[in-house]
Amino acid sequence: MEIDEAREVRTTCPYCGVGCGVLAKVAADGQVSVRGDPDHPANFGRLCSKGSALAETIDLDGRLLHPEIHGRRAGWDEALDLVASTFSQTIAEHGPDAVAFYVSGQLLTEDYYVANKLMKGFVGSANIDTNSRLCMASSVAGHRRAFGSDTVPGTYEDLELADLIVLVGSNLAWCHPVLYQRIAAAREKRPEVKIVLVDPRRTMTADIADMHLAIAPDGDVALFTGLLAYLGQHNALDRAYITTHTTGFGQALFAASALDLAGVAAATGLSEDELGRFYSLFAATAKTVTVYSQGVNQSSSGTDKVNAIINCHLATGRIGKPGAGPFSVTGQPNAMGGREVGGMANMLAAHMEIENPDHRDRVQRFWNAPTVAGKPGLKAVEMFQALADGRIKALWIMATNPVDSMPDADAVEAAIKACPFVVVSDVLARTDTVRHAHVRLPAAAWGEKDGTVTNSERRVSRQRAFLELPAEVLPDWRIVAEVAQRMGFGEAFSYATPAEVFAEHAALSGFENDGVRDFDIGVYGGVDGETYATLEPFQWPAPGRADPFWPAGHLPLKGGDQPAARLSPIANAAEEAPVSKLLVSPLEGEMAGRPEGVGTTGLQVRFFADGNFYTPDRKARFIAIRPTTEVRTSPDYPLILNTGRIRDHWHTMTRTGKSPRLSQHIAEPFVEIHPVDAQRFGIGDADIVRVSSPRGDVLVRALVTIRQRQGSLFAPMHWTDQFSAKGRLDTLTAPLTDPISGQPALKHVAARIEKFAAKAFGFAVTRHRPSPDAAAYWAVAKCKGGWRVELAFAEEDIDWAGFAGSLFGASLGAEMLAYHDRDAGQHRIAAFDGDQLSGALFVAPGPVAVSRGWAAEQLSADHVDRRGRLAIVAGRPGGVDVDRGAIVCSCFGVGANQIAEAVRRGCGSVAAIGAALHAGTNCGSCRAEIRVIIDAQSLQAAE
Repeated sequence: MEIDEAREVRTTCPYCGVGCGVLAKVAADGQVSVRGDPDHPANFGRLCSKGSALAETIDLDGRLLHPEIHGRRAGWDEALDLVASTFSQTIAEHGPDAVAFYVSGQLLTEDYYVANKLMKGFVGSANIDTNSRLCMASSVAGHRRAFGSDTVPGTYEDLELADLIVLVGSNLAWCHPVLYQRIAAAREKRPEVKIVLVDPRRTMTADIADMHLAIAPDGDVALFTGLLAYLGQHNALDRAYITTHTTGFGQALFAASALDLAGVAAATGLSEDELGRFYSLFAATAKTVTVYSQGVNQSSSGTDKVNAIINCHLATGRIGKPGAGPFSVTGQPNAMGGREVGGMANMLAAHMEIENPDHRDRVQRFWNAPTVAGKPGLKAVEMFQALADGRIKALWIMATNPVDSMPDADAVEAAIKACPFVVVSDVLARTDTVRHAHVRLPAAAWGEKDGTVTNSERRVSRQRAFLELPAEVLPDWRIVAEVAQRMGFGEAFSYATPAEVFAEHAALSGFENDGVRDFDIGVYGGVDGETYATLEPFQWPAPGRADPFWPAGHLPLKGGDQPAARLSPIANAAEEAPVSKLLVSPLEGEMAGRPEGVGTTGLQVRFFADGNFYTPDRKARFIAIRPTTEVRTSPDYPLILNTGRIRDHWHTMTRTGKSPRLSQHIAEPFVEIHPVDAQRFGIGDADIVRVSSPRGDVLVRALVTIRQRQGSLFAPMHWTDQFSAKGRLDTLTAPLTDPISGQPALKHVAARIEKFAAKAFGFAVTRHRPSPDAAAYWAVAKCKGGWRVELAFAEEDIDWAGFAGSLFGASLGAEMLAYHDRDAGQHRIAAFDGDQLSGALFVAPGPVAVSRGWAAEQLSADHVDRRGRLAIVAGRPGGVDVDRGAIVCSCFGVGANQIAEAVRRGCGSVAAIGAALHAGTNCGSCRAEIRVIIDAQSLQAAE
């Protein structure tokens, strides 16, 4: 497309399930900048550090830009014909269950819908599952057991209206920062609001908590069954709600009473006093929201955890009311959309049930399909096990990286390598999964895609394209539709636009519904391309009615819904007044949602305040849950490994790994360990350690911290073979799943830890991406002007000058400066190409003490002065240069040294630091870390 004027396009962030609105501005020269959409009701202008850095992730570097077959370039017709013919032949020879799709919560709803329709309605198998199985499958199962449907009852507004917020297994401050800031804003307005964090780790979210319950791993079932028993014993029940709107309460209460308070304390690792304070607070607070995420879901008892939480809300009638209810926060941008279209192996489209023959008949008639899968398909872990034993002979992977994200990841990789036919649709040419594909199909990326996503509060928003689609790249829905046509299903897959797909999806949701099913957006069943192009964010349900479309621009504003002019998704930025400062919502004050839960259609946007569940008798079901305790540790594996995410990276870093800004905060894989455990195993801070399980081992950096629970470890799951030597964390996790949801237990893994006997440590910066294969441990990260790399070596007799030249890719004429102290094991080498630094290497017998941020900045600087070049070899700034220290605020690039200096100058609060340095004033996810630095400096001053 020709760009002759600046444009600003309204779209949606592609990261977590908060679903933040983004304004992507494309300048006349093609440069892109992003900011939060102040009119989007999920974020009101705020973005987290990842969303704020989206413009750094949209280049074509490393992109898969044309189809490939067995590693050679191919045309689309050849590639699509091969995929269609191989799948068709496999089905003909071995049956429909011999093929499978493994898809992703990164897909748009339109992509998901077409893939699910092809597999379940035309192939005739339910072997389509998604990486969302790793994220929220236990929530789906718990909802369906209790409500008869996969319904999220509440909205984000409830977080601002609640008097008590219980955060269970959810590090909102890092994983859903915009929601965290909505809570922080409400808390500043109403200081009486209480917040309880239930988490084995003292995460940065604990900074806002009045009470942190450092629960034992998988102690949540005991905690909430104990709470149900307490509510019954203390007459804190809503008897009228229980009688009118629920069944099974007696059995649930009896099962919950199996443990007395002492038994609950033993099962949870909490004191009876802690339990008593939490239970009494919950019992006394009518407006309570319980927010839960992966700490609940990623468990072999995840579904029971979900239902134990829901039981407590049903027993008190705290559901579907303003400021009250259980709230599952999803981890991916369209995990909810995938649930809506039936993109999981045990679901049909539009929240219909694959086990229900009437539902199968309805879907088959609507699709005019030759068949509909008659039984659930293989869930994610089962699918790759079937791949390993040969039952699945053709697999299509879309927009996900299972070689790194699935449990027992080495076994998953071996299964993929052994499969006769593997297709991967992806945006990158190199991932740990793409490397094993027989056919590689280049898919559209964020900024090129056009479709919809649904966030955690059931709000559907548009992702819009603002970049030109590369010449040989196609959107996922189109790729799947082309294959379907070649398989002989042309009439059913003759979509010309994503608007046509969305309209069919919406129409199916309302087809023969009449209020029987929760998911209904039938009002959009007749949407045309023009209306789709300007579609505003909306919450479901939105059943069909005479006036079918919600007014564009009619969004929740302070004080409630107010009329607004229609907002075009694409505005002429040249006509807008210049913006002099970052547009974000204030941390203080309201970030209000709809008043009293009424949507723009006049429908209630909360569910179940007055019952009307989606069970046959329209009553919710209490689930009788008896807590059990499982010991997974042993003398050989005495520790419990908990896996998760960090603030500035996402999944397997295929997007965030492109951003220099996002790699500043944490640039290498690490493991948290409590000081007592570190001493026990002879581990010092910043040592390289080997973490092992019965399935594998990784090499990571040790972080000794009292925030970690004693006896447990925590490590993030982001690092892959593309970014580290041996950091694929899910090689350690077991294929152990919840028996109901099929979700893997990724947060309770028996492990051991030992110090890696490194002979030398290194740190380097280089203009070109390095290949440090000679190092036993390495981790590369993007930085402005090049790359930074952490190193550790199993050998000490190394030609350091030769290694440095190879690492830098330095030219023969490069000027080399070096310092060697062989007795001390110290080596420092820098190479210059003219006035530019090609690379610098620092080697020491222990963890290298170098000003890393400053060293990385030298790649972008001119080095005419020889004295300045010597400073690089010294590894620290000289003269007036400033070492910012480790980056704390990624949004504004503010380091720990700068914050500490500001404290010493008198900035004694987070707000004062924000005023002086801007740190913490954008997404706010670094505010807890800023407070830690303030407290540490205050303590030093007091001493």
